[in-house]
Amino acid sequence: MHHFKVTGMSCGHCVSAIEKAVKALDSQADVAADIEKGEVTVSSDVAFASISDAIREAGYENQAISA
Repeated sequence: MHHFKVTGMSCGHCVSAIEKAVKALDSQADVAADIEKGEVTVSSDVAFASISDAIREAGYENQAISA
C-alpha cells in the first residue's frame, strides 16, 4: 500500500488522470483518491518510485506520506 500527498488534484478529471497513469503500470491496482485532503492511496505491487513517477508524469507533484 502506497500513500501520496498530491499537489494540484482538485477535481474528478484529476483523479481520473492519476488513476489512468497508475493503471498503465498495473491494471489491477486499486487507486483511492481524497480530493479534499489531496491524498492518493494505491494498492499495488509496483514499486513506490515507479508509481510516484507516473503520477508526476500525469502532471501532479507528489510525495510519500505515512498511513
